[in-house]
Amino acid sequence: MVFLIAFAVIGFLCVARFIIEALWSPLQLILSYVTPYFLSMEEQSLKKKYGSWAAITGSTDGIGKEYAMELAQRGLNIVLISRNEKKLNNVAREIKKQYSVKTKIIVADFSTGFEVYQYIEEQLKDIPLGILVNNVGVLYEYPTWLWEVPQTKLWEIINVNVGAVTLMTRIVLPGMMERGRGAIVNISSGSELQPLPLMTVYAASKAYERSLTLAVRKEAAAFGVHVQHVAPMFLATKMTAFSPRLLRAGALVPDARTYARHAVATLGRVRHTTGYWLHGPQYFFLTLFPEWIRIKIGTHVNKSFRNEYLQNSRAKAR
Repeated sequence: MVFLIAFAVIGFLCVARFIIEALWSPLQLILSYVTPYFLSMEEQSLKKKYGSWAAITGSTDGIGKEYAMELAQRGLNIVLISRNEKKLNNVAREIKKQYSVKTKIIVADFSTGFEVYQYIEEQLKDIPLGILVNNVGVLYEYPTWLWEVPQTKLWEIINVNVGAVTLMTRIVLPGMMERGRGAIVNISSGSELQPLPLMTVYAASKAYERSLTLAVRKEAAAFGVHVQHVAPMFLATKMTAFSPRLLRAGALVPDARTYARHAVATLGRVRHTTGYWLHGPQYFFLTLFPEWIRIKIGTHVNKSFRNEYLQNSRAKAR
């Protein structure tokens, strides 16, 4: 009888743990939309809560640019960090014209190694940064087997996807801790959920980013620094240009502007989010399956994208 009760308790705890973990992300996303209705405009102000400056890495295209635009719309001054000076100047002009806030550009190629972070730290030293959005990232040109990916590309993915989020966080944290406020937003990916064949190193880098985010959140919480983990599913951006299907933005696969508008609205309200209301159910649905099934699903999807890309490439070559 005692053993039956023990097994029943263990079974209940396992089921309860599974349900809580599976529902936690969608619940937080729902809360991020509901809570604004119970807050005053002053309480919703990111500028008042965190400070007047925000920095975004990888900010000349896609999610990074749209995050910068959304934060500028909320009255924050913007530091744009990316490698293309011409694009940086264009985005800075666009922001100043539309929102009349201050901007600063930092030309930095994150793939070059450690030295670039010393330069960035020097450029940021006099700016009381309130928000950092770690967005910069590198993806395969198209889904590819590991042995087919050039070694230089693999090193670039590791250097940028792992190095940038780690060292940028290290650079800004001391100032935020000293001021007793701040927010760090780490843009990960739904690929973090399981190993992902044909995107092997990219998915592994995002699993690292998730682990880093959760650990830093614990370390920084006592100092008033909010660390948010954002894990979008598929988006219609340049990074997914290998699939014309993904580039046709729609409700399930939003464009960068739509996504950023939703994601920025969650900042300061939830610790973990997919950033977009229809990505929450997708993320939740995947967590219902054991890892080995998620790997099979991911492999099937990536093989489909790979075949699509190769067929289109052959057609263009004719």
